[in-house]
Amino acid sequence: MTTQNAAPAQTARLELPGHEPLDLPIIVGTEDEHAIDIAKLRAQTGYITLDEGYRNTGSVRSEITFIDGEAGILRYRGIPIEDVCANCSFIEAALLLIYGELPTADHVAHFRSLLTQHQMIHEGVIQAFHAFPANGHPMAILSATINAISAYQPEVMNMEDDSTFEEAAAKLISKVRTLAAGAYRTSAGLPIMYPKPTNSYCENFLHLMFSNPHDHFEMDPDVIKALSLILILHADHEQNCSTSTVRMVGSSGANLFASVSAGVAALSGPLHGGANVAVINQLNEIEKSGVDINQYLDDIKATKGKLYGFGHGVYKNYDPRARILKASADKVLDKLGVNDPLLNIARRLEEAALNDEYFTSRKLYPNVDFYSGIIMRAMGIPSDMFTVMFAIGRMPGWIANWKEVRDTKSRIYRPRQVYTGPAKHGITPMDERS
Repeated sequence: MTTQNAAPAQTARLELPGHEPLDLPIIVGTEDEHAIDIAKLRAQTGYITLDEGYRNTGSVRSEITFIDGEAGILRYRGIPIEDVCANCSFIEAALLLIYGELPTADHVAHFRSLLTQHQMIHEGVIQAFHAFPANGHPMAILSATINAISAYQPEVMNMEDDSTFEEAAAKLISKVRTLAAGAYRTSAGLPIMYPKPTNSYCENFLHLMFSNPHDHFEMDPDVIKALSLILILHADHEQNCSTSTVRMVGSSGANLFASVSAGVAALSGPLHGGANVAVINQLNEIEKSGVDINQYLDDIKATKGKLYGFGHGVYKNYDPRARILKASADKVLDKLGVNDPLLNIARRLEEAALNDEYFTSRKLYPNVDFYSGIIMRAMGIPSDMFTVMFAIGRMPGWIANWKEVRDTKSRIYRPRQVYTGPAKHGITPMDERS
């Protein structure tokens, strides 16, 4: 395939056996990303493309998030993630992603009022928590209860206009905190707490997680800020597995709650949302074995093993989210003064890896999962809740992508395949089957 220029649009010429050369349109994105439009390829030639895992396939044209992995750039609606974190609350970042522009003070106030209005969950759902086994994983419970609350509020099935959509989005962003904390409290045998209308978004989540009747959790401003950063930095990340799942389900016309529930299920996979848990597991392994940090790194280099929390599938440079969280991690860990051997090991591991040419030359810098895991551990959040925290943060991005599918009146997603099974053959009689 060779690229050629043709006024007024660029095309790519594709030559296939038995066909005349075909000129395919080249689509150029805002940031000079180039894609070859093959939408009519099968209709014109009978061919399809094969790209297992979609690693080189642009499935959508999206206006939400831009990533340049080589340069270490992440932008929400054109705004660098560093600026979003420095100037926005989680709710402001959520509205930016969902609506495409920074919200006004009135819009933020209105949305916050909707969050407060919808922060409670139906008592029937609270009873449902007790039907789950105590050792049930919080992600499974979260996915199930997100779908369950839509059954208690059938109006979410119809979201044709902007006003009903915004209420549904507020319900989801607000109630997910209550559901997530309820899943944790149930598994720990603790009473489920009710939200406080005077708390901010992040304050309320910490209250729901750690307060007890007659013993309310004391809020530290630096901890609240760190939690807000974690949520903002996880709010969207282009067409990852769970976001693509939300779009896929939403393209069928499924409601927002059903689509996001599917996204939670996708995120629960260890290859997607479980990286920060893997970081803690690796730190546990180092502690239990008593191995020297430098020796541990030497063993990884010798076996070409994986150092969890370092490197990224998209970023071939320092993860911009990690830079932001590192500063927060240093501040929070010092402020809390937590005497946790795993946190001490994490700091020594970070220092050793950043001074090792093997890792730095391969662009294996600490990523967002490394720092988010150790911050959440310092806060007292158990490791099986880490992916749940990821889901809470990712909620605005999932909603924004679902809305983009709805607003663009996208056709139902339906990938093709290359069949590689048996060729046509008959049925072997039962007495002749071996």
